[in-house]
Amino acid sequence: MTARASWTAALERRPAKIFGAGARPVVALAPGRVNLIGEHTDYNDGWVLPMAIDRHVGVAAVPRGDRVLRAHAVAFGETREGRLDELAPPGGGGWFGYVAGTAWAMREAGLELRGADLVVDGDLPLAAGLSSSAALEMATALALCDLAGIEWRPLEMARLGQKGEGEYVGVRGGVMDQFTAALGQAGSALLLDCRSLTARAVGIPVEAAVVVMDTGAPRSLAGSAYNDRSASCRDAVSLLRQVRPEIRSLRDVDLELLDGERERLGEKLYLRARFVVEETGRPLAMAAALESGDLRAAGTLMNASHEGLRELYQVSSAELDLITEIARRRPGCFGARLTGAGFGGCAIALVAADRVGAFVDEVGAGYGARVSLPSAVFSVRAEGGARLLSSAPR
Repeated sequence: MTARASWTAALERRPAKIFGAGARPVVALAPGRVNLIGEHTDYNDGWVLPMAIDRHVGVAAVPRGDRVLRAHAVAFGETREGRLDELAPPGGGGWFGYVAGTAWAMREAGLELRGADLVVDGDLPLAAGLSSSAALEMATALALCDLAGIEWRPLEMARLGQKGEGEYVGVRGGVMDQFTAALGQAGSALLLDCRSLTARAVGIPVEAAVVVMDTGAPRSLAGSAYNDRSASCRDAVSLLRQVRPEIRSLRDVDLELLDGERERLGEKLYLRARFVVEETGRPLAMAAALESGDLRAAGTLMNASHEGLRELYQVSSAELDLITEIARRRPGCFGARLTGAGFGGCAIALVAADRVGAFVDEVGAGYGARVSLPSAVFSVRAEGGARLLSSAPR
């Protein structure tokens, strides 16, 4: 039995053990993601290049006869509950906020949910920049849809997950994470236009592998520097509209305009906006590099992205800088960068497929010798989006 089959089989049994539920549960899985490039561009209407990965959050759900939503998180050994009709923002953070926020957003959209008992588990590292929150949202949404006989519409659910996270939890990000968790494609990354919400698959060359490097340094997004960066982008757009009223987001800004208005913006807003403007074009360039098999060009783009995140957007950390530096020195590494919002969590590396085993061992040993944190280095494959392992009887 594989590791995934083991924990998902255990998850299916947990509602009976924890809640005494007799019904066979609905079991929904949603993947985490790595963003190959295009960081902090999603909430600026730009392009991103995420990839759903073969690490998941799972939700096992059984119906209740009342209007209560009760959930147990295996990782925290904690049970929380709320009445569906009383859920309202702001609901606060923590793992239950993402469950409740998703249910709230679904109800706000007019979807008739049933009360449910949920158990949450998975093999996706938490608070690591691999979007465990969006995976939890999409697994919750899929389980609740199946219990209530609601058609699963992945794009709509991605938008509702974003709404719940932004308004209920208070993390005001883009839709990339939820989109990837709902609509990921096996074997491919997604070149996603965050303005039109159109995407196309970009195959990962067989000669390349993506390696996740978890620094072991956790991060928190709600009420943190993430919202500060998002606000800075909105402030920059507001000031630039005084010059170009047609500007809708930083996607519409070029470096010539930005440099010309540096004094108007002030140094902090200028630097943050400059990173976003530079980063906006990188997903398109990296997609072209991957499709042509130019892995060195792809790696160079990743390195440049990390430098901008460190120097201009200032969301890196000592641990992220260290592990990317160690990775770049290893044979077979084309490039490395932090992935996710930053402030801790994970970095990724693009590595020659025939060097992955040695790379994982060497980076893990090199980082572990210098940092006493529960770190991990592992390769990942491109995975499909949210899916049911078992559904409610009809």
